[in-house]
Amino acid sequence: MQDLEIYLFGALALFTIWFIRHTINYYYAKKRMFRHMQRFAKEGDIDAQQYLARSYKKGDMVKKSCARAAFWYQKVAFSGDEEAKGFLEKYFENHRKKC
Repeated sequence: MQDLEIYLFGALALFTIWFIRHTINYYYAKKRMFRHMQRFAKEGDIDAQQYLARSYKKGDMVKKSCARAAFWYQKVAFSGDEEAKGFLEKYFENHRKKC
């Protein structure tokens, strides 16, 4: 019976190490992807610009910033995206009320 407990404890320890390692790898992969998206967005890729705008709007992997989200939505809106235009209208409407 004690051998079973030792094996279960060992398996739990290995699983915990595996889980932590994969969580760290996932985090760094997301950060790397975000850096690539920034580069692609600066080069004019509309999908990357939309991704950055949504990321800044939600605060996903970056500090939430409506101003930066508006910047990227503005870039996307010039290409004719309706979602971006709607966000910009709401942003400027709310921004006028604060000033």
